[in-house]
Amino acid sequence: MSKNIDFVNKRKLFYRISAVLVALSILLSLVLGVDLDISFKGGCMATYSSDAPINDNDAAAAIEKAIGQNVSIQTTTDINTGRESIVVSLSGTDSLTTEEQTKMTETLEENFPDVGVKLESTTNIDPSMGMEFLVKCLVAVALASVLMLIYIAFRFRKIGGASAGAMSVVALIHDAVMVYTAFVVFRFPLDSNFIAAVLTILGYSINATIVVYDRIRENERLYPKMDQAELINLSLNQSKTRTVRTTVSTVIALVVVSVVAIIYNVTSILTFTLPLIVGMISGLYSSMCLAPQLWYTWQLHAKKVKAERKK
Repeated sequence: MSKNIDFVNKRKLFYRISAVLVALSILLSLVLGVDLDISFKGGCMATYSSDAPINDNDAAAAIEKAIGQNVSIQTTTDINTGRESIVVSLSGTDSLTTEEQTKMTETLEENFPDVGVKLESTTNIDPSMGMEFLVKCLVAVALASVLMLIYIAFRFRKIGGASAGAMSVVALIHDAVMVYTAFVVFRFPLDSNFIAAVLTILGYSINATIVVYDRIRENERLYPKMDQAELINLSLNQSKTRTVRTTVSTVIALVVVSVVAIIYNVTSILTFTLPLIVGMISGLYSSMCLAPQLWYTWQLHAKKVKAERKK
């Protein structure tokens, strides 16, 4: 039988841990910097195919020397044809001139003569369009959070649903920050994968939190005279095994996918799965150690204010 944990009385420790993690995220952002993908800040993408793999670093160094601009390269493999693809990204440029495009192609052909390099497509993204796309993505995240708040407020209205929903959103913001921190630490540019990972974690984390709130509501009905702190601890201990097992099984699957992505050098998958692993662990922590405790603290504050008003 698993040991019961006093989650509520440890809440100040959990708050400190979260505060340190958020502060560390801000510090890392300032020290390491934040890289935006060209889909957010504009630039150019040139896609090349080849018959054999091309070393990312060698290709980037050769192109940068040829055109005098910093580039980033992602590689993928077409499972159906077996051909390799590399995507050369140049951030912050309005467009790629015909001369620069020709230089890039000639450079790859000269440095990798035996792999059959072929230009497949070139895409230019205006900086204003990139910023507009970023704003729309952030609005989507904000809207998802608001809808979750409304849902929880309605579903758990008998136990103070509005405050429960508000504290859940605070926990969700914490999880989103952890996903963002993973992108900063792993030096991944913020792109559509970042938004996809955040939205995935929002759904996963809120589901785990709802399970806890559901247990609190049910136990409040079964034990109407039980102290609220004891009630929350009981609910969390009843939920922890299920929540931990779900998270562990999901993380194991993501680790396997990440390993395969590393072996085959599929960067586009890796930039999604690694931050998602961090987000899953953060979601487990926030649903068990943050959202219910914040809600309990809010309830204590509300009762204190109510008592003072009566005086």
